[in-house]
Amino acid sequence: MISNNRIQTAKLGYIIISAVLCVLGIVLITVPDFSALLLCRIGGLLLIIFGFVKIIGYCSKDLYRLAFQYDLAFGILLIALGATLILRTETMVNVIWVFLGISILADALLKIQIAIDSKVFGLHQWWLILATAILTGMIGFLVILRLSESAKIIMVLLGTSLLFEGVLNMVTILTAVKIIRNQKPVIVDSEF
Repeated sequence: MISNNRIQTAKLGYIIISAVLCVLGIVLITVPDFSALLLCRIGGLLLIIFGFVKIIGYCSKDLYRLAFQYDLAFGILLIALGATLILRTETMVNVIWVFLGISILADALLKIQIAIDSKVFGLHQWWLILATAILTGMIGFLVILRLSESAKIIMVLLGTSLLFEGVLNMVTILTAVKIIRNQKPVIVDSEF
């Protein structure tokens, strides 16, 4: 039998990181004067932690195998981006919105694919993942464009994108990951 510990750890990790992203997003929206240096360090740490959670999710072999299917490569990317934000904070402070915007846009695009796969798989709430992913992707794209030179507006937009990213991850993990007691491993019968 497959141990459900990795699935439960990944699911709990996603939920916690999603809640933290939502809280950080709300902080940036309500306090747009937030320190960019502190944001780089916090953002880098969150990206590294989330990268490890994504890798654990990828290795978990959940029942549907939908939510974690792209998480190995994306987890490694998040760890690299997070390390860059922490190790090169002074340099990254002026481009953090690009790093986070690209990360959010890429995750939203992958979640659109997960939504389409969920529909084909027969999950009834596939549309919720799709709608949230499209909104999150649009906001992530706006963050990359940096339509304003005002630091406050950029922080509010970045906060909004983090809030939507947290909601997107929460919706995906709650609708597309199922933990079944006594789940049997997938056995592939192959002839040589």
